[in-house]
Amino acid sequence: MSTRFSLLAFVVFTLLVVSSAHAKVSGREIEYRSGDTVLKGYIASDTALKGKRPAVLVVHEWWGHNEYARERARMLAEQGYVALAVDMYGDGKTAQHPDDAGKFAGEVMKNKVIEEARFNAAVDFIKEQPSVDPSRIAAIGYCFGGGVVLHMARQGSDLKGVVSFHGVLATDTPARKGAVKAEVLVFNGEADKMIPPEQVAAFKEEMTNAGASFRYVGYPGVMHSFTNPAADGYAKKFSLPMAYNKEADRDSWSETAKFLKRIFLAAVPIK
Repeated sequence: MSTRFSLLAFVVFTLLVVSSAHAKVSGREIEYRSGDTVLKGYIASDTALKGKRPAVLVVHEWWGHNEYARERARMLAEQGYVALAVDMYGDGKTAQHPDDAGKFAGEVMKNKVIEEARFNAAVDFIKEQPSVDPSRIAAIGYCFGGGVVLHMARQGSDLKGVVSFHGVLATDTPARKGAVKAEVLVFNGEADKMIPPEQVAAFKEEMTNAGASFRYVGYPGVMHSFTNPAADGYAKKFSLPMAYNKEADRDSWSETAKFLKRIFLAAVPIK
């Protein structure tokens, strides 16, 4: 590839990602399948852009595929990506109470075959979209979803990168040395009672031993679910140890934007 073409590719992609002033973000509900299970997702993109673009999967919190996941998908579309808010529970079901949320999440996380199959069904679906470059796929996840994307990275999923926000770090299937292909970025609150310090330490050791390319960011004094403005309402209603934090939310999203831009640009072959 010529230097001139390499420069052109860099300029075009940069414009796609950072230019949102004229974005025409459109979202629509979609259905796809994992075996006999119907999964109900939501795909968002900037219809003003032409050509194939990178794609990002958004994996929901333990509450299920709700408006919060869709809003994050639209925010990614504003940056120039095709974004798919996935459905890990099936039939688009959501929980209104922590007991149900824990049940739904537990059913998926204890069955790795189902978890992996449903995630991969979303990957297959997004790769088939005409506007998507199938060689440039990443995934982000929140809480339960953070645990999902980290599990897929541990299993060697062919993703450019994964980002976990206040996600579960513990695992009974740790990454083997050399298995992690995706770059890994993790954001957690240091006051998160659901992710204790020993879990963080074990995760860092695991990633280091596996030879993974990873970065961990801890926010002092920040609690669980810090990216979701609805966290304060959940905390009050159900007496849950969580709280929204505007500064941590903004910083983690800004750092994620930089991360995605870098890993996708790095995927453009330059000679």
